[in-house]
Amino acid sequence: MARPRNQSSRREALIEATYAAGREHGLRRLSLTDVAQQAGLTRGAVLYYYEDLDALLVEAHAAGLQRFCADRDAAVATQDDPRRQLDIAFTVGLPSGPDDALMRLLLELDVLAGTSSLHEELVQQLDRHQQATYRAILAAGVEQGVFRPTLSLDDLTLALVAMEDGFTLQIVADRIITHDAALQVMRSTAAGLGCPVLQEIP
Repeated sequence: MARPRNQSSRREALIEATYAAGREHGLRRLSLTDVAQQAGLTRGAVLYYYEDLDALLVEAHAAGLQRFCADRDAAVATQDDPRRQLDIAFTVGLPSGPDDALMRLLLELDVLAGTSSLHEELVQQLDRHQQATYRAILAAGVEQGVFRPTLSLDDLTLALVAMEDGFTLQIVADRIITHDAALQVMRSTAAGLGCPVLQEIP
């Protein structure tokens, strides 16, 4: 039987329902029925689009990574000055808070990387994109003479990604630090390593 022509929009709706249901129930307790109820569908209707919960989670993981990367790239592209671009990359790259549904689910999906090659590849894909984003900004800043890093670009890129990942976990887990506090630490660390940001966005 042919699938309906609105398959793409229905899949997108199911992914959004997965994010919402994951936030409410947690990934470890999430079931296909939870997603179906969140979407206002029957479990059988969800199975019409995905063969099982694992298939849905893989697509939700991939869509989440694409959204995160695309949103940050678009925000960074609004500025030409690498100092402003770096500040935007920090700001957009950190979760807004413990209730950031997308970032919370992405963190939980990271756990599946140990048992799923598909999830592992997605985790590695995000890491590569994070590194590429920061390295491009840093390289442009060096070329323009506004950054004078005290570390190699490779080391500085890895350090910024590690900070972002660590703070992401702490923010989503609601452990001590907030988005704004983490952002200030990343700004001051970058400045201390020879890469000051410009916070004032015209």
